[in-house]
Amino acid sequence: MAAWLDWAPSKAYPIRTMDASSASPSSPTAPLRIAVMGAGAVGCYFGALLARAGHQVTLIGRPAHVQAVQQHGLRLETAALDIQVPMQASTEASAVRDADVVMFCVKSTATEEAAREMQPHLAPGALVLTMQNGVDNDERVRAVLGPSVAVAAAVVYVATAMAGPGHVRHFGRGELVIAPSALSEQVARQFGAAGIAVQVSPDVRGALWAKLVINCAYNALSALCQLPYGPLVQAPGVAHVVDDVVAECLAVARADGVALPGDVPAAVRGLPATMPGQFSSTAQDLALGKPSEIDHLNGYVVRRGEALGVPTPLNRTLQVLVRLAPSRVQASQAPRNPPQNS
Repeated sequence: MAAWLDWAPSKAYPIRTMDASSASPSSPTAPLRIAVMGAGAVGCYFGALLARAGHQVTLIGRPAHVQAVQQHGLRLETAALDIQVPMQASTEASAVRDADVVMFCVKSTATEEAAREMQPHLAPGALVLTMQNGVDNDERVRAVLGPSVAVAAAVVYVATAMAGPGHVRHFGRGELVIAPSALSEQVARQFGAAGIAVQVSPDVRGALWAKLVINCAYNALSALCQLPYGPLVQAPGVAHVVDDVVAECLAVARADGVALPGDVPAAVRGLPATMPGQFSSTAQDLALGKPSEIDHLNGYVVRRGEALGVPTPLNRTLQVLVRLAPSRVQASQAPRNPPQNS
């Protein structure tokens, strides 16, 4: 899910715009070795831009996806171009070896497991960028990897989806806000030269929370109704439900001492107009029969609310309904009167 907030972080880096004719723009310094741990839509999109810019990118993902990339490269489809981008791919976590930067893009449900798998293979001095939904993935990764590994949270604003194995489709935006670290400034310059808008800011926690609020407002509703944002908010009563969900999230954030950047309610209200045809990531997960991240979205707000004494009944309801959705789908596909054992 994507959204952009009207907020000016501490430092922004200029980007170099790329089109189909600029196959390999040069970097201002030596190319980076980049591993994408969890090569879904987000990692593939940014990985493709970086590979086109001359960086050595390795995608780590599922077998069908990896095989397609190994045979044909990654197909990058945007409004402006449709190209194959050659890059390396592997199903093994050990492929993070020698990487200067690990773009950590696994689902929040798999954070600890994926961190443990790659831990023995990380190169000394590598930077792990957590590019995931939710607000605490960097802390969870840091707890697994220990203090000797640099871990920085990144807020991702992009609308993209996998259209099939080895095929990523981009719908809009493509910005990153990353937390400071020893390598963040260098990474931001390199990413900017690859056509990615990158900002370095010490206020990433507030930005992560702001994105969390937007995700809580729309992800579950889009998933439960299997509707994109535009038609979703046109349904009677939905806007009021969204407002109430947001109010709960903001109350928890205030109680938690989180300063949110910009006008978050306005960003929430404006999202459907910017991406009317976009389904939430949770909707995509449910449609594909995959586990969702609901426990790390609305569920996180519920847990923090419980800890802080802030009631969150709507967020809890959405969390429970999304948890039940896969079993409801399975039940609807089962025979109405299953045969009895004789």
